[in-house]
Amino acid sequence: MKDGFIKVAACTPEIQVADVDFNVDKIISQLEKCREEGVKVAVFPELCITGYTCQDLFFQNALLDKAMEGVVKIAKTTADSDMLVAVGVPVRANGKLYNCAAVIQDGEVRAFVPKTHLPNYNEFYEARHFAPYRGECAAIDLREYGQLEFIPPMEQTVFVCEEIPELVVGFELCEDLWVADPVSNYLAKAGATLICNLSASDEVIGKDSYRRQLVSNQSARLVAGYIYCSAGDGESTQDMVFSGHNIIAENGSILAESRLFENGITISEIDFKKLAFERRKISTYPASAEWDYSSKDSGFLDKDNISRERFSLEMGETALTRKFAKTPFIPSNQAERNERCHLILQMQSHGLMKRIAHTHSKTVVIGISGGLDSTLALLVCVMAMDLLKRPHTDIVAVTMPCFGTTKRTRSNAEILCDALRVTFREVDISKAVLQHFEDIGHDYNDHSVVFENGQARERTKVLMNIANQVSGMVVGTGDLSELALGWATYNGDHMSMYGVNASIPKTLVRHIVQYYGDTCTSDTLRDVLYDILDTPVSPELLPTDESGTEMTQKTEDLVGPYELHDFFLYYGIRWGFEPSKVKRLAKYAFEGDYPDEVIDKWLKTFYRRFFSQQFKRSCLPDGAKIGSVTLSPRGDWRMPSDAVAKLWLEDIDK
Repeated sequence: MKDGFIKVAACTPEIQVADVDFNVDKIISQLEKCREEGVKVAVFPELCITGYTCQDLFFQNALLDKAMEGVVKIAKTTADSDMLVAVGVPVRANGKLYNCAAVIQDGEVRAFVPKTHLPNYNEFYEARHFAPYRGECAAIDLREYGQLEFIPPMEQTVFVCEEIPELVVGFELCEDLWVADPVSNYLAKAGATLICNLSASDEVIGKDSYRRQLVSNQSARLVAGYIYCSAGDGESTQDMVFSGHNIIAENGSILAESRLFENGITISEIDFKKLAFERRKISTYPASAEWDYSSKDSGFLDKDNISRERFSLEMGETALTRKFAKTPFIPSNQAERNERCHLILQMQSHGLMKRIAHTHSKTVVIGISGGLDSTLALLVCVMAMDLLKRPHTDIVAVTMPCFGTTKRTRSNAEILCDALRVTFREVDISKAVLQHFEDIGHDYNDHSVVFENGQARERTKVLMNIANQVSGMVVGTGDLSELALGWATYNGDHMSMYGVNASIPKTLVRHIVQYYGDTCTSDTLRDVLYDILDTPVSPELLPTDESGTEMTQKTEDLVGPYELHDFFLYYGIRWGFEPSKVKRLAKYAFEGDYPDEVIDKWLKTFYRRFFSQQFKRSCLPDGAKIGSVTLSPRGDWRMPSDAVAKLWLEDIDK
């Protein structure tokens, strides 16, 4: 359970209808496998002890008695295990029969959670056999079936983990999710962060897709983990077919999913600290009720009649099997990635279009270097002018070569501007920078930060003054990753009138430019975009070699790989993970790519720079939020510029 990860399982055993002994043996066999895998919460299908399709056999006491014996037998096999287990079973109470989840742990049946909504339409006839739960409670005496220590209640219950308070488990059964107001809504309001659904959903054409969307959307709406476990092979095929479709979701993301018509165990790990962080962050998420733990009988919500029980788990490190993308900002599926890139370009260009129209700017002015960021910003400017039905010549692209500009980037800048038919200007700033060095008494051979920043600020001055000349506004090119690291010259490339890339991480910038190149119709434009993509990222502020072709300064050699920094940004800032947890995930995701000491080095660099460079983010130009992470002081991120990084740096060395 280290770092909040809990291993969970959805289990679909082979069954035989009404053969309780056979079914119980198969359930116990899968529980043993779950125990070997380190599973802490295991869910089995609806009515799996008897079979969901018993029909009028549910009226037979022989079957119901045997089912209770089966529940107790399963419970006894968990005597030396802290795994929380839920199995589906019919339960007699209050003179009625209820469709229940038997919740089991540490050798005992802890509770029976009844089904609230009974489908009685189309192929379903549950109301013929079962009573719907309406808040009534009952004590289920299992002494005659072999459980002597504890008489479990039948009531709606959530289970709170003593060791991990973020883990609160609630149960609903099949139709309880499919109705307009699902039971899990109330469980989440009562604090549940994990919803377990015991289901016997039959398979018809298209239902698997709808089921997947339903589970994903409910987990997102509730900001919860969700285990959906469905009946499979062995149920009667008299009128229906069951596919054993199991799904494990976390806040809208499908973590694991079984193949249809294959009984078995589906396992993944749900991050409950991540869920708790997101719930705390969302101000509209309701607070769970306050509970009095001194009395068991006080654990009820007056309105929703949900009791609250505590359970315990042995602490230990959860082995991870779920995937963590190296590039979390980028969809792995190409079609989805292309769709994402198209949408981002639309968002960027519409944001800029509004600003141009509002300021009545006759032009937009942009510094073009032949690098990725300025290329993306220029493409956005072109799209904005197209939306405004204005000529591309209203874009003034300025290249400003100096000591570190290579022939390749200078050439690419001009070819790009020519292919896009924008107004191209070149202003060599070498003389102005040398004059500035002379004015302030700086030696040209001293290639310190003064040497670099003097060029960056001169370029910004040129852009601002050209914008005054042509009644324009300066469009900024800096991206989100640079803002996180403070990799920008204060009042240099840090400043503009509107920053179109401010919410785009560096790893994503590359894919957007790639997408534009793949989909454009001009061979010239495509070729130059591809060459820009192949050019190393560099500020080009240190002198080149004598030929003017070789860069002597590469950003990732100085500040670290952007794929690592974007990973740190996503998990450390977006999700608020502790640095030690970010380190663990990075080593897991990048295993074989970077040695552990390299990840440690750049993680410390990330946090050190993130804290020390906040003053640059505190006065950012405007720029539209594009993704779930933004560092605008007016938007998602407000941080004191003098906050101390000591706590975060110490945590890395844990």
